[in-house]
Amino acid sequence: MNSHREDLLPLPSHWIDGRAVIGRGPRIEVVNPADGSVTGFVHEATAEELDDAVAAAHAAFPDWSATSPQDRIVIMRNIALGMQERSEELAAAITLEMGAPISFSRQAQVGFPVASTLAAAASAETYTWSEEVGNSLVLREPIGVVGAVTPWNFPLQQLVTKVVPAMLGGNTVVLKPSESAPAGARLFAEVAAGAGLPAGVFNVVQGTGPVVGDALARHPRIDMISFTGSTRAGRSVAAAASGTVKRVALELGGKAAHIVLPEADLDFAVQRGLAYAWSNAGQACGAYSRMLVPEHLQQTVVEKLRAAAAQYPVGAPDDETTRIGPLASEAQRARVDGYIRRGVADGATLVFGGPGRPEGFETGAYVRPTIFSDVDPDSAIAQEEIFGPVLTVIPYGDDDHAVEIANGTVYGLNAAVTGAEDHAMAIARRLRVGQVDVNGGEHNFQAPFGGYKQSGNGREMGHAGIEEFLETKAITR
Repeated sequence: MNSHREDLLPLPSHWIDGRAVIGRGPRIEVVNPADGSVTGFVHEATAEELDDAVAAAHAAFPDWSATSPQDRIVIMRNIALGMQERSEELAAAITLEMGAPISFSRQAQVGFPVASTLAAAASAETYTWSEEVGNSLVLREPIGVVGAVTPWNFPLQQLVTKVVPAMLGGNTVVLKPSESAPAGARLFAEVAAGAGLPAGVFNVVQGTGPVVGDALARHPRIDMISFTGSTRAGRSVAAAASGTVKRVALELGGKAAHIVLPEADLDFAVQRGLAYAWSNAGQACGAYSRMLVPEHLQQTVVEKLRAAAAQYPVGAPDDETTRIGPLASEAQRARVDGYIRRGVADGATLVFGGPGRPEGFETGAYVRPTIFSDVDPDSAIAQEEIFGPVLTVIPYGDDDHAVEIANGTVYGLNAAVTGAEDHAMAIARRLRVGQVDVNGGEHNFQAPFGGYKQSGNGREMGHAGIEEFLETKAITR
């Protein structure tokens, strides 16, 4: 990669106090993972620029926090409308920066944020902002200035699930998006300004996690930090924030188990399970990366998976027919390929795919979508978050064994169960995770999402997602 090219156009790096700021810090190049080309660059925020963003958020807080929830709801709905109007531009930017197929970018990378914003506004309408408890008036009030750090895999959706509830609660925000997928945050800032959001309520600073993210977590005038990313990075954020005892919300890694019960419709289980394992090329904290199947049905399920996998062509992300594009970066490609090689070396049965690049994709961050069976539940590919299109099929003996395997990782973000309704619900209640999909239930953007164990703390979306950004005050009289 040539870091001295002068023909590249800078992306407007920061958004501070209602205006775009190019920035004065070191250049960070933005790379198209489909071919390795450099498409532009941003500037890493300097300490002074970060202070300016925090100061703008502080200055905007008194007036914004004094607005009524209904006024804030109106602006958030206008933001949703603005994202919808610019959906094609947003989808194209996300596809260029992180490689999601354009059809998926339209449907999920942009469609989900629009739906999430509208759902958050609806939740705010029914939220209890104050209540009488005995002789006390209990109030829910904004925390103050929220620092938000978001990842590259769903750059706009992860932004929305933090920023919108925070602003609905009357907080102001300083956001650090992923440096490898920065455009969505800038476009969101433009949309928000056009929707009537006052200057300073939402600010963006670009940069890397170890530099700008760490500085945001440590900043003495940031009242809360909300982070989505890896469990390893989440530990660092929590440690950095501890010096000022600010509130910390963490949405971290996952290793979701999809338990297929003996009576399940296997065709349905395979189609849905594979879709949720390989969606966004498996780059999702909630990907159904472990499929747990009864021992006597494993071979039948494997054959169905082999056939279903042929329906997932790898292709260029701008091709409308592509279902799996490149991973988000060359570093991510190498990491995922390393896990595939580890699975082979550890003795798992290779059902589909395998190490190396797909045929015809000698350049770009492409891996072969892969399925393993006969996987040891204690092996690396069954325990560690791979974050790529790798599905592990793990046989189990009975219900207790399935639950033991499902709960047997450090993660506890989400899971799925397919089978007879009563049976599936009984299993779902035993799983130590924050969200369970039973028989393909329709996604609910007003339901809380977040993890147990090392998948983090706190919740996003719904009433719980708003409450995450509120303090509680009791006035007794």
